[in-house]
Amino acid sequence: MELLGMDFSCVVGSLSNGKFPEKDCLLPLISKLLGYSIIAASTTVKVPQILKILRHKSVRGLSVVAFELEVVGYTIALAYCLHKGLPFSAYGELAFLLIQAIILLAIIYYYSQPMGTTTWIKALLYCAVAPTILGGQIDPLLFEALYASQHAIFLFAKIPQIWKNFKNKSTGELSFLTSLMNFGGSTARVFTSIQEKAPTSVLLGSLIGILTNGTILSQIIIYQKPLAKTGKKAD
Repeated sequence: MELLGMDFSCVVGSLSNGKFPEKDCLLPLISKLLGYSIIAASTTVKVPQILKILRHKSVRGLSVVAFELEVVGYTIALAYCLHKGLPFSAYGELAFLLIQAIILLAIIYYYSQPMGTTTWIKALLYCAVAPTILGGQIDPLLFEALYASQHAIFLFAKIPQIWKNFKNKSTGELSFLTSLMNFGGSTARVFTSIQEKAPTSVLLGSLIGILTNGTILSQIIIYQKPLAKTGKKAD
């Protein structure tokens, strides 16, 4: 009894015999279910942030560099997981996060007019290089080096935003829901990475995600407290 790589026969067999499933039987199934839940949630994780910007027509308090680095990081991480042949349940959210991150960055560029020459060059360079990386058409050693660097990329993608929030004592147009889902997804992905026996580097990425997303989420809660008193709702 198997569906989407999930084997229910062990669990169903134990329950039909009036027994609680063994840990070795239950944990892999929970991991798969959790993995697919993360993927399903990832299809809308950045939608609250996109809608908030569109509604307010403002990118106040957002670090453009942070969102640019995020696109680069997702591209490298997705390409690496495809190259390693990991189960889709172990990385599927990266595909949806990358698509949404590109859309979000395009919107940020639009509301950060006028766009300078440097911005156009960065966008065109990404469009030229990304297909090669995603297609795995680069030297394996370079691939490993790129993936090793993506942890630093994700870390440095969050630092400018964290520092900007701290300096302004405000999180501007950052979305609470998007930050909450980012934090929850990183936390859950630690468990699935262990169960799916993903490379240590993949697990490290999730741990960095917990640290950075947790920091930003804390800042939103701390700096938006005054909004609750005025009757405004964080989104």
